[in-house]
Amino acid sequence: MRLEEQYKKEVLPKLIAKFGYKNGLSAPRIYKVAVNVGVGKYAKDKTYIKNVEDSLVKITGQKPVLTKAKKSVSTFKTRKGMIIGVMVTLRKKRMFDFIDKLINVSFPRIRDFRGINLKQVDRQGNLTIGFKEHVAFPEIGTDEVDNIFGLEISLATTAKTEAEGLELFRLMGFPFKTN
Repeated sequence: MRLEEQYKKEVLPKLIAKFGYKNGLSAPRIYKVAVNVGVGKYAKDKTYIKNVEDSLVKITGQKPVLTKAKKSVSTFKTRKGMIIGVMVTLRKKRMFDFIDKLINVSFPRIRDFRGINLKQVDRQGNLTIGFKEHVAFPEIGTDEVDNIFGLEISLATTAKTEAEGLELFRLMGFPFKTN
C-alpha cells in the first residue's frame, strides 16, 4: 500500500497545485494496468501457452485470461477462436502493488535500462511499456525458465492530456529518460 498512500499524501496535492483542479477527484489517477503477452508463432503449442500463463500468475498474482482471434487471417495462419495471447487486468490494491514492484524492482533489473522514453506516454496520458524479457521480474527464476517471452504493460489513467499523464507518472516515481 506504499504507492497508494504516496499518491494520496504527496502526488495528489502537487497535481492539484500545478494544474489547478477544483478537487482531488478531478485530478488524474491510474485506474487499471493491463499486462499482455502475444504467443505469436507458438499459438499451436499448448505447453508454451501454459508456461506463459503460469509466469503471468507469478508476476501479477492473478489468473490470466486467454485471448482468442476474432476472425481468421490466412497471412498469419490464424483461425477464428484460436488462442493468440494471454492478458491480465489489474485494479486497486493489486495494481498499486504491481506498479510499486515495477518501479522499485523490475526496472533496475533490466539490462541497459536508461529510463522510459517520454514518447511512450500517449495523448490521453496513458503509458505503455514493452519488456523484451519477462525475467526482469523477481518472481521468475532464470534457472527455471524454458522460454523467454516479451510482454507489454499498459497503465491507463484518467488524465485528459499528455502533460497531465506525464506529470502523474513523474510524481509517482517512474524513471523517465533525461535528454
